[in-house]
Amino acid sequence: MLNKIKKILLCVFVGVFSANMSYAADELQVDIGMEELSADAVAAYNVDGSLFKQITDLEQEKVLMQLEKERAQLDLDLDRLAAEKIKLHMEIDALAGRADAQQQELETQMAKLEVEAAKIEKEKAALEEAVETKTTKVEKSKSVSAASKDDDENELSKKYKLINVIGAGSQLQATIADLTTGQNKRISVGKVLDGYTVKSISLDEGVVLIKGGEKQTLNIVNTK
Repeated sequence: MLNKIKKILLCVFVGVFSANMSYAADELQVDIGMEELSADAVAAYNVDGSLFKQITDLEQEKVLMQLEKERAQLDLDLDRLAAEKIKLHMEIDALAGRADAQQQELETQMAKLEVEAAKIEKEKAALEEAVETKTTKVEKSKSVSAASKDDDENELSKKYKLINVIGAGSQLQATIADLTTGQNKRISVGKVLDGYTVKSISLDEGVVLIKGGEKQTLNIVNTK
């Protein structure tokens, strides 16, 4: 009887242990799946045009403005030192007949001003280099953003050319040419072209297409 009870308890323990191991394995697989999903999301993240990119550009422009302000202050300090040098020269000339000790003191002050002016000139040169570097980075960043935006805006213009607009009123239709195959297509309001829905057709604006919040236009003037 005692042996039977021991066997029953052993079976219960094995069953509970197996269930716990299966649950732990399922949780481990879920955690691994989430980590792989997060890694894929990070790898697919596009920095261009993001909020982080815009904030970075604004911070760079803020630093550039501060550097320009400091450079202007250094220019004022140099002008002040130049005026003081001229004043000292005039005093030296006026004291030419006085004791050598007084003249030596003035010349010592002159030497100190020369050292300070050289230091400021060096700081100004370093600041101008920093301004130039920062300006180049900001302009390059803006150029890349503008080029990316232009590519997006001209996506359909690179593939299609508006041939003509026919019809009247709400029945207007447009004929476009596929620049890759050379074939012509007839489109009207509500039709879908490469994922873009035709919003309107007019002689003035041409064909206006939208996809989400993005808008593109095909017209005879800018598609040659």
